[in-house]
Amino acid sequence: MRKIKAFLLTSLDGYYEGEKAWEIDWHNVDDEFNELAMKQLDAAAYLVFGRATYQGMAGYWPTADAVKDDPEVASRMNGMPKIVVSRTLESTDVTWSNSRLVRDADELAALKAESGKDLLVLGSSVLTTALMELGLVDELGIMVNPVILGAGNSLSSTAKGRIPLKLLGTRQFRNGNVLLTYEPRAISH
Repeated sequence: MRKIKAFLLTSLDGYYEGEKAWEIDWHNVDDEFNELAMKQLDAAAYLVFGRATYQGMAGYWPTADAVKDDPEVASRMNGMPKIVVSRTLESTDVTWSNSRLVRDADELAALKAESGKDLLVLGSSVLTTALMELGLVDELGIMVNPVILGAGNSLSSTAKGRIPLKLLGTRQFRNGNVLLTYEPRAISH
């Protein structure tokens, strides 16, 4: 059985973006981070995105700038099979290479039940939170960047309640980032 692993970057005060959509100029990305990204991509069968993250990623990774700045990451991002989970997008909106539209979490649960490489959710805080609440996320990686934003959109903003987490590991990066890896626990209602 596959695992669903989710990975997000946040500020020290828990925001994944500033007050404006895609206000992420504070992301602390370097060669060590890109090595981690490559390992994550190589270990995954599918990339999974919510609507907003899909639209942002699809608007960046196929561009000449992305290919010039991060050729190895861009090659993998563009070549891998991608799933966008959305109830509002139409199939005609899903144009990034190797992408397909999924309407609900049941389809992800079916993919998870198959054997093979894992599913990797990148960013997508609303989707990640919903999948954790459904008990579908096996591992949550949060890359904490050494910056305090003071305001923005937080991972927990759409949570319906507490989501208990078990710490699996920590890793400090040379640039000051800290990767926290958790196992989401069952939610009691």
